[in-house]
Amino acid sequence: MRRLLSLVKKQRKVTGNKMKSYKLNDGRHIPVLGFGTWKAKDGEEAYQAVKAALEAGYRHIDTAAIYQNEESIGKAIKDSGIPRDELFVTTKLWNNRHTYEDAVNGLEESLHKLGLDYIDLYLIHWPNPVTHRENEAWKERNREVWRAMEDMQAKGKIRSIGVSNFLPHHLDALLESAKVLPAVNQIRLAPGVYQEEVVRYCRDKGILLEAWGPFGQGELFQNETVLTLAKQYDVTPAQLLLAWSLAEGFLPLPKSVTPERIASNLQCSAIALSPEDCDLLRKIPVEAGAPNPDTKDF
Repeated sequence: MRRLLSLVKKQRKVTGNKMKSYKLNDGRHIPVLGFGTWKAKDGEEAYQAVKAALEAGYRHIDTAAIYQNEESIGKAIKDSGIPRDELFVTTKLWNNRHTYEDAVNGLEESLHKLGLDYIDLYLIHWPNPVTHRENEAWKERNREVWRAMEDMQAKGKIRSIGVSNFLPHHLDALLESAKVLPAVNQIRLAPGVYQEEVVRYCRDKGILLEAWGPFGQGELFQNETVLTLAKQYDVTPAQLLLAWSLAEGFLPLPKSVTPERIASNLQCSAIALSPEDCDLLRKIPVEAGAPNPDTKDF
């Protein structure tokens, strides 16, 4: 790992310990790497994982109401002693929130569990709840919860607002009434899972793409192309996969509960992949593609 360590030391001389950021379409900045907490169990597991991430240098924590770990994450944030304005916290509105009032209550509940006065980024988690598919009722649902999010943003309880798992037709419907353009669309993106139509749409609109599942479903750690390139660049497969996301202009959200891996993943920004290798990774054949939000059973 000598090559990577050399790159990291060189980078620290230039940027210090401050993580680089993307500028969102609302003018705010978001760290280029987030720490994902999906499937991190509430209690010690989530608490210790977030604690380790913050100690390693992460300043962007991503959670959601449905993850049921906001309280543990809030405790880790509080115990870290890191000033609030140095942190970027994302959470999401779940599918059981359908009205304006539901969205307001959902936000207040997340704020209470996290122990925060405001959320840096609040997302509609999925665009088409199974309860709202008849007669495209999801369109009105999204309009109403988005209107609430816009109002809560105006009141300072949310800094930036966005969506997750939205396809172009979901975004088209939302933009018919939205006063605020979504700052982010968090979708599944990884080598071999490249949602080209969504990527192109969001780039054209200036919507930042966040990549959940940047390691795939774990199968990429055994992929021959990934292993070969990781050896070539003298990095771990996880670092390579995260470096690919950054090279594509995505914001990856790696998840781990192992302190060593949490710290190791953070070093991915020091890796410069060639355009040819990025393209090679983009075209990796994988079995599990992106989920279809119009057919999920929740």
